[in-house]
Amino acid sequence: MRFLIIIPAHNEEDNLPFTLNSLQQQSSKDFKVVVVNDGSTDRTAEVIRNYTETDSRFETTNLQKSEHQPGSKVVHAFKNGLQTQAMDEFDIICKFDADIILPENYLAEVATAFINHPEYGLVGGLLYIEKDGNWVYEGNSNKHHVRGPMKAYRKECFLEIGGLRETLGWDNIDSILLENHGWKEVVLPELHVKLIKVKGADYTIRPADYYGRYFYFLGLNRFLAYIASSKEAMKSKSVSFFFDIITSYENCRSNKLELKITKEEQKAVNDQRWRMLKKKWLKM
Repeated sequence: MRFLIIIPAHNEEDNLPFTLNSLQQQSSKDFKVVVVNDGSTDRTAEVIRNYTETDSRFETTNLQKSEHQPGSKVVHAFKNGLQTQAMDEFDIICKFDADIILPENYLAEVATAFINHPEYGLVGGLLYIEKDGNWVYEGNSNKHHVRGPMKAYRKECFLEIGGLRETLGWDNIDSILLENHGWKEVVLPELHVKLIKVKGADYTIRPADYYGRYFYFLGLNRFLAYIASSKEAMKSKSVSFFFDIITSYENCRSNKLELKITKEEQKAVNDQRWRMLKKKWLKM
C-alpha cells in the first residue's frame, strides 16, 4: 500500500529533522511526503530543502502564514499539501505533525493492519512524551482514539467522510463520521510515537474559551454541551470554570458562527455522544 504523508510545519526547524529522519528510516519505503511550510520565519525552509534535494520522495509547498487558530490552521495547511498530489496514486492518506518521531516499523504495521482488516478506516499508534528523561504515555485521550499528530486514513474512508474539516474539533469529527459510515478507528498500542513538543503551549485562547468553542464547533446541542462542560469543570474542581465554558459556547451560538459540518453530520455527532453518555453514565 502506498502512503501519501502531509506534514504541516510552522517554525519547526528544531523538531522537523527528527520527523523526517524517522520517515527515511522506515522499513516500508513506498511513500510520498509533502511538507507544507506554513509561513515559517526560521530555518524550516532550509531544513526541508535538505530532504527534497536529496530524496525524491520528499516534496514541499509554501504558504503565507495562516491565522493561528486551533484546528483550522493545521487543516488548512494539510489541505494545501493534499492538493499538490493525485490521490488516485495512493492507498493511505496521512496527516502527521512536524514534531513526532515514528518507530521504524510504523508505516509497515499500519499498512498490514489495513490489508488484514478491510473495515479499518483510521489507524495510528499511541503518543508518548518525555518526562524526567523517560518517554511516558501522554494520556490526553483514551487509548482507542488516534490522536491528531499521527492520523493514517484508508483513502476510501477519507473520501467518504469528506476529508478533514477546517475547524476546532476536526480530529474528533473525523472519528465520529467514519464510525457513522461503518468504518473502524483502531489504535495499535505497540506503536509508540514520540511527541517532541507538548501541544497547546503556544495557543493564546483561554481554556474556558477553548472548550466552549470546541463543543460548539463539534456540533454539540445545548444539552450535551452543558454535560461536557460540567465534566471539564469537575476535572478542574471549579464551578466558575463551568459557567465560563458555557458562556463561550453560548456566545458562539448567539453569533451563529459557521459550522464546518452538515445538519446530517451534526446529528451523527450528537447521536454518538448520546450513546457514549448512556453507556458510561446511565449504564444503558
